[in-house]
Amino acid sequence: MGCRSLLTAAALVATLGVTAPPVLAQQASSDRVLAQPDSGFNPSAVRGMISRGDAAAARGDLASARTEYDKARKVSKQLLSFYRDLSGAFRGLDARIPREMDEKGREALGLLAESDLRLAALFRRQNQPEVAVPVLVEVVKLMTPSKPQGQKAYQSLVELGFVETEFKGASRPGS
Repeated sequence: MGCRSLLTAAALVATLGVTAPPVLAQQASSDRVLAQPDSGFNPSAVRGMISRGDAAAARGDLASARTEYDKARKVSKQLLSFYRDLSGAFRGLDARIPREMDEKGREALGLLAESDLRLAALFRRQNQPEVAVPVLVEVVKLMTPSKPQGQKAYQSLVELGFVETEFKGASRPGS
C-alpha cells in the first residue's frame, strides 16, 4: 500500500469518529415537503388536482380541466407504483410498513379511478366517446365491476353503445 493510500485511509478513519451520525428521527412537518396537502406528492394533492379539474369543467374551461385530470391520473399511477414497490420491499421485515403502503395504495387506486371517470366524462362532453372507452375500460379493470366505480364505468360503456349487456351485479350463490 502506497503512502498516499495510507494517508487517505487514516484520514477516513479519523473522520469516522468526528462526523455526526445521520439523524433518523422524523423531520418536523414543515420539512416534509411531499406531505403538503396542496403541493405535495400524496393522495391529498391528487384530490386537489381533481377538485381543480372539476372547478375548471364547471366554468367551461375544458382544456384546464383535462390538464388537471391528466395530472391527477399521472400522479395517482406514480403513487400507486411507489407504494406497491415499498410494500414489497418491506414485506417480511416490518409488517407495519407494508400495511401502511397497501392502505395508501388502495387510496391511490381509488383516486386513479376517480380521475379516469372524470376524464371519461369530459371526453363524452366533448363528443369524443371513442377516446373515453379506453379510460372507462381501465376503471373496470382497476376497480372490478363489483365496486361502485367499476359499475359506473361499465354503465357508461353501455350508454355509449360500446357494450350491450347490462351488468346486474354479482350473482349470489343459489340465486
